[in-house]
Amino acid sequence: MYQQPRYKRPTMGKAGAIALAAAIVAGCAASTTGGGPRAAAQLEPTRGNTASGRIEFVQQGDRVLITGTLSGLKPGAEHGFHVHEKGDCSAADGMSAGGHFNPLGKPHAHATSERHAGDLPSVRADANGNARYQAEMDIVTVTAGPTSVVGKGLIVHRDPDDYKTQPTGNSGPRIACGVIRAE
Repeated sequence: MYQQPRYKRPTMGKAGAIALAAAIVAGCAASTTGGGPRAAAQLEPTRGNTASGRIEFVQQGDRVLITGTLSGLKPGAEHGFHVHEKGDCSAADGMSAGGHFNPLGKPHAHATSERHAGDLPSVRADANGNARYQAEMDIVTVTAGPTSVVGKGLIVHRDPDDYKTQPTGNSGPRIACGVIRAE
């Protein structure tokens, strides 16, 4: 009579279980963000202001998903929000970040491909001065190249962007500054 061989059930041990759990978590994160190259900016208030937050950039094909949270904003207000040409927040007023990031020589604008690469949709604060931000942008990249945001400055302005005034949108003083760094 034929007897089927008995096999010992394989075990993975504690190290294997930890590695498997890490792979599952990484896979879940990649599936929700597209798993592309990432960068982030930690925004800190400029002198006399309270705005701060963290904004993340994730490359998804030919677009970049930008998400994050901000606090310390003027309650209920709209704020201009831009990528600036220099990753330098050393000046107390944020002016060391330079002008808007504009490697393609376009005018300041909104919702058109004929705009600065650094022109982002405005941030709107809730009644408590907090904001959740989400935008999907073309033109910019997280990957290397002339329109990469990595190493650039990210600025929150005091006032709304009118998307018309050249070259800045008349957004007023810089109330928070951060450097966009690859992760």
